[in-house]
Amino acid sequence: MLQWFQRLMPRQNVFFPAFERHAAVMVKAAVALREMVAGGDQLKSRFQEILDLEHEADGIARDVLLGLRTTFITPFDRSDIKSLITSMDDSVDQCKATAKAIMLFEMTKFEPDMRNLANAVVECSERASRGVLMLADVGKNATALNEICLQITRIEGDADDAYDRGLELLYQKVKGGDALEFIRGSEIYKHLEDAVDKLDDVADEIQGIVIEHV
Repeated sequence: MLQWFQRLMPRQNVFFPAFERHAAVMVKAAVALREMVAGGDQLKSRFQEILDLEHEADGIARDVLLGLRTTFITPFDRSDIKSLITSMDDSVDQCKATAKAIMLFEMTKFEPDMRNLANAVVECSERASRGVLMLADVGKNATALNEICLQITRIEGDADDAYDRGLELLYQKVKGGDALEFIRGSEIYKHLEDAVDKLDDVADEIQGIVIEHV
């Protein structure tokens, strides 16, 4: 009987620790990506780190989705939980996709705005991670959560500017020369911008939970 009642109780011991673990992986993947974009002799080791982190993130996401199927009462709407963990997992997947593009195109030198975008990925991941941890008490943390989401949106806007500026400078640098260099660079720029966008999606999911529960 006790076990039956426990199944009816909100399973914060299932979901919030999983969110916390995934948020930590999300930040580590972003930091490893930034270190790749810094260049140097750490590209291969950081690439492998990101692959390992993406595998870890997938496992955590599966645990959360399994928890949704086996838990009667959840702390949030089931669709909110699924959307949140999916958006977090997508952000790690995009770090992996960006890292793979860097290795595929044999990039070893990176433009200043590429580094700016990589910094934005880390800044957004850190804020998104803090926001995810605050979801354990949405009512108490609503104001702080709204501010975090606004900060991520502002960083994402600045990242868009860095993307546009970087592409323009790259074109001016290589026009009349090596077209492949522009293709390589533009692909990396796009992947980095997408990585920021995926974290903005996490912020959107956090914002949606705040709106529904406050």
